[in-house]
Amino acid sequence: MSPTNCKASEPLRAVLDTNVVLDLLHFADPRTRTLQAAIRHGVLRCFSDQACLAELTRVLAYPRFALAAPAREALLGRYLRMVTPVTVIASDADRPLPRCRDADDQKFLVLAARCRADLLLTADRSLLTLARHRLRPCAILSSEAAAARLAPFVAFDDTTSPDGGSELVC
Repeated sequence: MSPTNCKASEPLRAVLDTNVVLDLLHFADPRTRTLQAAIRHGVLRCFSDQACLAELTRVLAYPRFALAAPAREALLGRYLRMVTPVTVIASDADRPLPRCRDADDQKFLVLAARCRADLLLTADRSLLTLARHRLRPCAILSSEAAAARLAPFVAFDDTTSPDGGSELVC
């Protein structure tokens, strides 16, 4: 397959919840290949803030991930290189937002509103249930649904293997 237009005129602004970040950077889930390509090629611009970074830092220390401190630091470094930091300032105007059933996930909605995100990518059911809420700050999608939306802007070359072993081209 020949490359398609891999850059939209302006990158889509996105917030990734912690589960999506883990799928991208820790598990290297093959279902996130399109998201990885969209980020790498500037089709998707990701944002984070201190609250989201603190949650990721805490989650990476969970024993079930068995990550030594250097591996956690490396993953956090990769994350920080792929996001644009959003600093909360007193003049930030908070717009009305839906309330997430899981209060720990509210921070992703707040960040999406503050950075004027186009997409909030999540694996969390409590956030996905808000996808049709009239006060949502942006589209709330699973990473699979976002990949389907982004696929026309990123392409794989003819040498892409079914197991995802080759590089993306644009």
